[in-house]
Amino acid sequence: MILSSSAAVAEPSVDEVRNKIEKLEEEHAELAEKYNQAKEDHDAAKEKLEDLREDKQETQDKIDGMQDDIRGLANAAYTNADFGSPAYLLGSQGPADALEQAADLGYLSENQQQTLVDYNEQKDKLDDLTAEAADTEDKAKDKLDEAEEAKDEAEKKIEKQEDLLSDLTAEQQNAATSGVGGGDSGATYTGSASGSAGVAIDFAYAQIGDSYSMGATGPDVWDCSSLVQAAWAEAGVSLPRTTYDQVNAGTPVSWDSMQPGDLIFFYDGPSHVGLYVGNNMMVHASNPSKPVAEVSLSGYYQSNFHSAVRP
Repeated sequence: MILSSSAAVAEPSVDEVRNKIEKLEEEHAELAEKYNQAKEDHDAAKEKLEDLREDKQETQDKIDGMQDDIRGLANAAYTNADFGSPAYLLGSQGPADALEQAADLGYLSENQQQTLVDYNEQKDKLDDLTAEAADTEDKAKDKLDEAEEAKDEAEKKIEKQEDLLSDLTAEQQNAATSGVGGGDSGATYTGSASGSAGVAIDFAYAQIGDSYSMGATGPDVWDCSSLVQAAWAEAGVSLPRTTYDQVNAGTPVSWDSMQPGDLIFFYDGPSHVGLYVGNNMMVHASNPSKPVAEVSLSGYYQSNFHSAVRP
């Protein structure tokens, strides 16, 4: 009875491992681009915060420069004039209040009125900037936390892949990663692409063998979207940083209409991108366990095709 209740659990088959590897690959890609987008949002918030702080300082400087004039007007309103109304002074709570009442009663000259208006506008602006800066700082922190969380989760996906493969023989590992393996990390371009596309492809091939790291932007370590961004930058074409934006940065083309140099996207989102190089092949950076490589699009990648664009 003890033996029968302790029967060994069957190890997963190579096909089962491959299915899990493919799912983890997709999940890693989604988290990697979530990380990139969160980082982009964080950086934008930080830049906005710096602008707000500069604007705040300029506004504060203007207020400081107006203080003497406003103080003089207030003191005069409070101590040197009754404006024909004893109730006026009795009702004022101090120089600032007296100044506001003097303005309301029309006792200030046109220039004095404008000075007060300008001063109050700057004070209101400073209050608004202070509130916006605090909100922007909170958003920047939230986005940084979001990015770090996505990075941690993505790293766990790679660890799970490695754990799944660790119990397999080398032959089984090759079978389990077929389609999502590292591809050819020693490839050279032999196609006929020219012009801007040729420049982008030459750049991508020159990076083959480089390492992958989430959020990396070169020159020797890349992620998927930074690689194609840098490749097309070499050709003088500016692309956005993330796959979410890159997918809209060109003319959409179908699978059958792709030409060397096109950006080819995968998964929902889309969350992964490579550079199409012709002959049903692409160059891409996929995850930390694999270098930048040339891979076949047959099978796995074709089944996960999202779209393609021509920059």
